[in-house]
Amino acid sequence: MITHVSITSVFVKDIDASKAFYIDVLGFEEHTDITLADGSYRWCTVKHPSQPELEVHLTLPGPPLSPELAETFRRAQDEGGLFGLGLGVDDCRKTYEELRSKGVEFLQEPAERPYGVEAVARDNSGNWLVLVERKEFSPADFT
Repeated sequence: MITHVSITSVFVKDIDASKAFYIDVLGFEEHTDITLADGSYRWCTVKHPSQPELEVHLTLPGPPLSPELAETFRRAQDEGGLFGLGLGVDDCRKTYEELRSKGVEFLQEPAERPYGVEAVARDNSGNWLVLVERKEFSPADFT
């Protein structure tokens, strides 16, 4: 029986720069950072202190993906078209201001939605980060 989600992966352009972004800008913590002895592969994960059971794997597009598929992901990164993470926040407008002051690029300022207040940013690899301050809603709120 599945009990929970324990890891999710995000394609990044540079593991060190992304690790610093997730830790220094977003407030995550390092979990694991291991490079195989031959230097052929690096396993790097971060976690948020309020949700330590979920690791975010920061990885480069590459093997075991085919070279063509890895290149497709790199192009999508350059275009800023990859989804990254949905991040729950307690105050979307305040978090928006804090992250903007740290240089985070936003695609969408905080806006009221039927499910709460939402803002959309990009991480330093172009992945979308959707910040949501949730509120109770029902399907009728969408009509």
